[in-house]
Amino acid sequence: MASSLVFQVQRSQPQLIPPSDPTPHEFKQLSDIDDQEGLRFQIPVIQFYRHDPRMAGTDPARVIKEAIAKALVFYYPFAGRLREGPGRKLFVECTGEGVLFTEADADVSLEQFGDALQPPFPCLEELLFDVPNSSGVLDCPLLLIQVTRLKCGGFILALRLNHTMSDASGLVQFMMAVGEMARGATAPSVRPVWQRALLNARDPPKVTCHHREYDEVVDTKGTIIPLDDMAHRSFFFGPSEIAAIRNALPSHLRQCSSFEVLTACLWRFRTISLQPDPEEEVRVLCIVNSRSKFNPPLPTGYYGNAFAFPVALTTAGKLCQNPLGYALELVRKAKADVTEEYMKSVADLMMIKGRPHFTVVRSYLVSDVTRAGFEDVDFGWGKATYGGPAKGGVGAIPGVASFYIPFKNKKEERGILVPLCLPAPAMERFVKELDALLKAEKSIDRVENQKPLFIASAL
Repeated sequence: MASSLVFQVQRSQPQLIPPSDPTPHEFKQLSDIDDQEGLRFQIPVIQFYRHDPRMAGTDPARVIKEAIAKALVFYYPFAGRLREGPGRKLFVECTGEGVLFTEADADVSLEQFGDALQPPFPCLEELLFDVPNSSGVLDCPLLLIQVTRLKCGGFILALRLNHTMSDASGLVQFMMAVGEMARGATAPSVRPVWQRALLNARDPPKVTCHHREYDEVVDTKGTIIPLDDMAHRSFFFGPSEIAAIRNALPSHLRQCSSFEVLTACLWRFRTISLQPDPEEEVRVLCIVNSRSKFNPPLPTGYYGNAFAFPVALTTAGKLCQNPLGYALELVRKAKADVTEEYMKSVADLMMIKGRPHFTVVRSYLVSDVTRAGFEDVDFGWGKATYGGPAKGGVGAIPGVASFYIPFKNKKEERGILVPLCLPAPAMERFVKELDALLKAEKSIDRVENQKPLFIASAL
């Protein structure tokens, strides 16, 4: 099993990579979406690359290091440091100090990671070494990058981003620029756009929408997920698994998007597995990219955080005792809430309420990165064999978040990989619930108008 794989990594001394040419020393404010409390953490990403005979004798660490320096000329705020001003407002001092870079060698081949590269990855802390004093939000490097050469000729690029700087789309935009530089370009094909004021609060700020995702909920029963005895697993949802979940829905809901169907299913089964009090309120927060919601859309090249956390909420009892369609209707409505006005209202709320954290008590957060493009980043060795989030459950409160990652299994089926982090007993219950639904629905030859089968689960 890849998860039990143990290997040795030898690292060089970490170094700062500054832009290869002089860049302006200036101060740039983050937006009122960027600097909310729920984004003030470091998020890990990992990319696996196979050996390419055409690149024999070429050191990926050197190529990528030089490309980073060139890309930072255009993305020079990444080479700066975050400071905090009055009202907890974050801004970047563009100091040109650089991003933190480590090169390493591991005595392992890519094949030893197993057929399916997926989180949780063995020895992640060795592949993305937490350089002492580097993981704060303020006055620390905004990017930490490690390139680890493998004995097969392939390599792993692991990266840690200060989330206040960019969302998945913005990070991939920067990584694509590094890839282009590595392959010989003199400038990125998509020029970076700062313009963070586009997502700032209005003057005067005025909250015009309901934002239950920022409710202040007291954790009276200790229902934030305990951090000890946590189980990490990834679940693959290919065409047959998605179809099986759709079969558990009434016919008028079967055409909903895969994101909506999967989110409703995971939210319901995750809640069942955690066994909350039936009267307690439970939430799912769906990250929705708002770039296209603006009129005109946000400029191409905007690399700040441009998403909202619209929330679906109900009681645990209603969620678990109602059919899956109940959860799906709630998820669909939450997603539809995000408009340009909604984003402006969020920014205004941040200004008025002091940049609060989204609600984490009895909450589940899902982020779809299937279209972000991590796997398309090419440094000259081709596309990534796996590219995307390094683990689930990241954030200020571990265990709350899951990512939807594009993935191809060993049968060459394309689908969605979902890392999940739960207390071990809850994970066992979750697996049983999911298996029961998938097996039951796959085994039934359905005919039109046949009543769907629901897996009834008591709390």
